[in-house]
Amino acid sequence: MDKSEKLKDGTEVTILKIGPNELDKLMEFYTALPIEDRKYLKFDVTDRKAVACRLRRVDTGEDIRIAAVHGGLIVASGALELSGEAWSRHQGEIRVMVARPFQQRGLGSIMIRELYFIAVQNKIETIVARMMRPQTGAQKIFRRLGFREQSFLPDFVKDIKGDPQDLIVMSCSVADLWKELDAVFSSSDWQRCR
Repeated sequence: MDKSEKLKDGTEVTILKIGPNELDKLMEFYTALPIEDRKYLKFDVTDRKAVACRLRRVDTGEDIRIAAVHGGLIVASGALELSGEAWSRHQGEIRVMVARPFQQRGLGSIMIRELYFIAVQNKIETIVARMMRPQTGAQKIFRRLGFREQSFLPDFVKDIKGDPQDLIVMSCSVADLWKELDAVFSSSDWQRCR
């Protein structure tokens, strides 16, 4: 899948699939993230055993993980978590994390676009994103891409510090997501997504 992409400012990154062999590089990426960026994540990404466990899900087919690499370092990671349950086999949960120096440069949208293509290959019909209420930047990006809030669960999860947080579940059909991605990329000079 190795694919070269240019960000809005012309910076080149390589998008590639990753698995257990990239644990060390992924740990470098995660541990370099400021606490503010890690505070609301689903699991503690500085816990090497937890990250290794998540990466093993790639080998079992439960997850598909990608990364953006620049200068030999991971600068963004993304995952499409697949459900093996019969009643939600048509759904996939999306996760994206971008390093601070690469935020606001279009990399998040590129990562979501690549995960979209993976979702289509895996016959996913609905993409779900879950986040905590304070993650307003993520909510804004997902809303712009056509995701709609499906549920709001007060004090349902806890952040990395153990404080209760509201959980927001957003979703978007794969067909609607393509329309929004097409609009985002065709209204810019990024014509390579076709």
